[in-house]
Amino acid sequence: MTRLSRMAAAPAFALALGACMVGPDYRRPPPADAPTLDFKETAGPVIGVAASFQPAEPRDAIERGPWWTMYRDPTLDRLAAQINISNQTLIQAEAAYRQARAVVRQDESGLFPVVTGGGGFQQSGSANSSSRASSGGVVTTSTSGSVSQFTLGPSLAWQIDVWGRIRRQIESDSAAAQASAADLANARLSAQANLAINYFSMRISEQRIKVFEASVAAYARAVEIVRNQLDAGIVSRVDLAQAQTQLEQTRAQLVAENINRAQFEHAIAVLVGKAPSAFGLEPGPPPAEVPTVDPGVPSTLLERRPDIASAERQMASANALIGVAQAAYYPNISLSSAVTLVGGTVNALSQLSNAVWSVGPQFSGTLIDGGALKAQVEGARARYDAQVAFYRQTILVAFQQVEDALVQQRVLVQQEQVQRAAVAAARDAERLSLNQYRLGTVPYTTVVQTQTAALTAEQALLSIRLNRLLASANLVLALGGGWRDGDLPAPTPVGGADQRRQPPMPTAQSLEAPRPWWKFW
Repeated sequence: MTRLSRMAAAPAFALALGACMVGPDYRRPPPADAPTLDFKETAGPVIGVAASFQPAEPRDAIERGPWWTMYRDPTLDRLAAQINISNQTLIQAEAAYRQARAVVRQDESGLFPVVTGGGGFQQSGSANSSSRASSGGVVTTSTSGSVSQFTLGPSLAWQIDVWGRIRRQIESDSAAAQASAADLANARLSAQANLAINYFSMRISEQRIKVFEASVAAYARAVEIVRNQLDAGIVSRVDLAQAQTQLEQTRAQLVAENINRAQFEHAIAVLVGKAPSAFGLEPGPPPAEVPTVDPGVPSTLLERRPDIASAERQMASANALIGVAQAAYYPNISLSSAVTLVGGTVNALSQLSNAVWSVGPQFSGTLIDGGALKAQVEGARARYDAQVAFYRQTILVAFQQVEDALVQQRVLVQQEQVQRAAVAAARDAERLSLNQYRLGTVPYTTVVQTQTAALTAEQALLSIRLNRLLASANLVLALGGGWRDGDLPAPTPVGGADQRRQPPMPTAQSLEAPRPWWKFW
């Protein structure tokens, strides 16, 4: 074999060595206890709720990209559109995703040789000294000479990924970048849901303000009635004091509710990326209808929830780091070469006869480390086990959140119907007690009690309405909105197919000990 053919065969041999890759290939483990049938809360009414209850028409067929449009509120639609533009938490998550992608590109560069160039100038010389005696002492004479040297040329260094350490690192960071993309989707969905929650809370707060204002007006009229009764000598001043107490307490509640409304508006301003002082919303009604959402098949949560996708990708990243740790058992193999032109003048650098070249592989490995490499592998395996547990816990929490939202969505409709009847009865009792007081048949204490009961019933009805809206938004959040794990960017193709689509595999196989490196052939 000629020298040229041997030099050409060296890179091919290096590439063949790079086909080996230690460490476990990732397979998604099954959830710890994921139900495969219907959700528990979709089976029927709970104890104490009439079996004739019929929920509203589900809107699961609606594409839940802009899921908030199912509330048919133009103001909410306009605010939600600003989330992608100016929400600072979302911008931060997007920057983290770009950083994760940059890390992957940086890892990929390790698969290729690094070529550098350099040049220099050096001047060296020597001094020859001699001495002779004279009458005045010793006279020293010297002669000197110098040599100039110019150097110029490239050099190559290539860390050959024989055992797959670099490729496993790419695989790990690619999965981490996908997790970051899922975190970005989760941040967007959370911001949208928080916007809807604060918006609904603000609108219900405005309804509470209206109820308090109506009550203040009614109580003010009641004070005038009591004052007239007092002037006529029919009642005592105690009745007037009770009426005025009722009025002032309700005014205080009105002031407090205005604070709540302002705080909800401030929260909305921050979510859309604006300063509260530069943001304002006119009062308006809450959504006229509260849509219900069909959760569908439980297993679809594995695709709908971006936080589950993020946990699964973090698990894949930790699995690849086991291979990174195991690759440290084996020697590092690198290839370096350099070509240097050396000459006494600049013009001499253009002559190939002045070239000096070198090429050859280098080997290095750990002989004794006191168990450090073994500890690193054990730590990587423990990290993977922790991510598996986190992934499974995330799934369990997701099912819990859906079940919680489902039971609220189903029961609150019935509760609202019952509470509306209670409000009507309380308002009728308030009217009757005031009429009877005018006739002198009941004390004013009865009026105060019925007024308090009526106001409390009105506030409870608004709270139930708010809870229905929040349950609807929380259910959409628990179902992942309109997101699917197929929306994740494709991973860097390390080791073949998309790692997210691999079938489950027993965890024990991921923890097998590394094979001796000489058995790869």
